[in-house]
Amino acid sequence: MKVYAAAVVKAPLTAIAAEYESEGGDKAVLIFDTAGATEQKFRADPEAELLITTALLIGKAEGSGALRDGTSIALGSTVAGLAVTPGSPKPDAATPEGFKAALLSARRIAVSDPARGATVGKHFMQVIEQLGAKDEIMRKIAFAPDGLETMRRVMAGEADLGVSQSSEIEQAGHDAFVGPFPKEFALTTSFSLWHPNTIAPAAAAFIARLTGPAGRKKLAAGGIITGIE
Repeated sequence: MKVYAAAVVKAPLTAIAAEYESEGGDKAVLIFDTAGATEQKFRADPEAELLITTALLIGKAEGSGALRDGTSIALGSTVAGLAVTPGSPKPDAATPEGFKAALLSARRIAVSDPARGATVGKHFMQVIEQLGAKDEIMRKIAFAPDGLETMRRVMAGEADLGVSQSSEIEQAGHDAFVGPFPKEFALTTSFSLWHPNTIAPAAAAFIARLTGPAGRKKLAAGGIITGIE
C-alpha cells in the first residue's frame, strides 16, 4: 500500500503505520515530500493509493479533474513558524518588527524550497517582500528540499533559524519552536487525506486507523492541530 504524504505528518504517520503493520495490516510504503511535490508524485504513480497533502491542493486538483472519483477527509492544520537549535536564545519575533530583526540578525536561515512546492516556503517569500528586506534576507537563505531537511539543518546547528510548519518543528524538537509568524503574516494550512472511492480493504482499514480517535491523538501529539487534546 503506497501512501504519498506531506512531510508535516511524518512522525505520527510512521507510528500509525508501524502499529497497523504489527497488528497484521499490509506493508505501508510511505513517501514523504513537500505538499506540492507529494500531490504531483501521487498523480503520476498508478500504484498510489492514499494522498495526504494540503486541502487547498486537493481542492484545486479535484476542480481541474486531476483528482476524480475520490473522497477527501480533513486531518488537521499547522501554522508557519520559526525554529532555532535547542539551547539557543529564542528571538522575540511576535511582531513584524521583531520578526524582521530576527531574520536580519541570523547568519544562516533554512527554508523549505518554494520551487519544490513547499507551502511555508512560498509564503515566506511573500513575507520578506512585504518586510522590505528581501535582498538582505535572501543572502542568508539556504533552501532545503523539504521541511524535514530544514529541521535537520536547524537541529544540527547548520542554520541559526529555520522556517517551517509548526508540526515539522515540534516533531524535530519541542524546544526548537520559537513561535508562529506574527499575526500580520500568519499562515494556517489545513491538511486532508484523499483516496479514490474504489480502494482495497487494507487501505480502508488503514484510513480507519488514521482517522479514528487513536490516530487523531497521534496526529495531535505530532503537532497537527486536530481539536483533540
